[in-house]
Amino acid sequence: MSKVTVCARFRPLSSKENKDDGVCVRGIDAETFVFQDDEFTFTLDRVFYQDSAQSAIFDFLALPIVTDAVNAINGTIITYGQTGAGKTYSMEGPGIQDCDEHKKGLLPRVVEGMFDQISSSIDIARYTVKLSMVEIYMEKVRDLLDLSKGNIQIKENKTQGILLTGVTEVPVSDSTEALQHLCTGLANRAVGETQMNMSSSRSHCAYLFTIQQDSVNEKRVKAGKLILVDLAGSEKADKTGAEGRVLEEAKTINKSLSALGNVINALTSGSSSKANHIPYRDSKLTRILQDALGGNSRMALLCCCSPSNSNASETLSTLRFGMRAKHIKASPRASEVKSAKTQEEPSSVTEDEKCGRILEKMKERMSNEDIKMLEEVFIQEGIIFSLDSMEEVETAYKDIVSETIKSLEQTLEELQLKVKKLEAENKSIQEQALRNQESDPVGKMSRFISSWYASFFPS
Repeated sequence: MSKVTVCARFRPLSSKENKDDGVCVRGIDAETFVFQDDEFTFTLDRVFYQDSAQSAIFDFLALPIVTDAVNAINGTIITYGQTGAGKTYSMEGPGIQDCDEHKKGLLPRVVEGMFDQISSSIDIARYTVKLSMVEIYMEKVRDLLDLSKGNIQIKENKTQGILLTGVTEVPVSDSTEALQHLCTGLANRAVGETQMNMSSSRSHCAYLFTIQQDSVNEKRVKAGKLILVDLAGSEKADKTGAEGRVLEEAKTINKSLSALGNVINALTSGSSSKANHIPYRDSKLTRILQDALGGNSRMALLCCCSPSNSNASETLSTLRFGMRAKHIKASPRASEVKSAKTQEEPSSVTEDEKCGRILEKMKERMSNEDIKMLEEVFIQEGIIFSLDSMEEVETAYKDIVSETIKSLEQTLEELQLKVKKLEAENKSIQEQALRNQESDPVGKMSRFISSWYASFFPS
């Protein structure tokens, strides 16, 4: 079993933060600090203070995961924190190309480190590296290397784990080529301006590297996935001044981060003797990170924080999130794709035959009416022809059910808001009518005469 590596990084005070307010953290050593006048003490795997170098963060947090990924063990690196806390700077630096060596972020260092390790291993294996890049914007997965793919579907394979069907995979042969493609993708990412950040990320961004290793001596093919995730920051509307579209983006961001917190709570609070339900399907973010969160992957989390007292509550929330994540346990292992001999043999089974066998197996568990409906849905969605196993059909079925439930819940929430609005408007109209009656002298006299008449001439 492997635990999550959790580190904290405190950026320098920004120009908008009042230095007179002071700071909310005091360092003790490289692993421990106190928060708000000794009120809380936190101990993490490593703490990077305001003067910490970018290279130090890479060496401690990312390098071990890069090494494992080259050796076919999946790895995920995540930056987390409130908006404006330095997540994107930690991930990218001032820019991923033509950047000062000391300011380079995790992403360019990971790319260079990965190809350096591949170069030193070319005598024992042949490597193929493919790059994909997506963002989760307003709960849709968008391909940043091909903007025509605006709603990538997430699937699950028993052997390969979580997959993004149809996502662009670009072969890259060296770090220069990889960084060029990354620059293209980053230019397509959704950003916006808020009062806390001139260039605020309005989406979660994931950089995915698939590293295939073809062993020269053992005649085996292994593959490791390396994922870097730059999360959009949690936001409070009163601080960011978000309105309109930006406010709607913030609501979606906060909702997905809340879903991430719920998954981590479910993973870390359950009894060892009882399997808890883990709500991976509650958001696209947690679905993509399913392997990293307690699955077949190593994971490192960088909690980016502001040291200012003005952001103390958000910093405390980020640190508590990190402390919770430390208790996640995963089972990373080398992923063997197949032997070289098997890989070269063409399949004699057609797609139609595969679909037929899958539906026959489904009939053993479901009624004929359900099977017919499922077949029609899969054909309409165009996904049945890419399903090669029983597990994938069941996963697709669960995804459709989950999406339907979420759509119904959203519709119900909208109806409830409309009902509340109508009730408020009705109450306002009634109050206004009552005020009008009380201020109308003719109405008052009419009511007095009616009351007087009724007292003398009761019906």
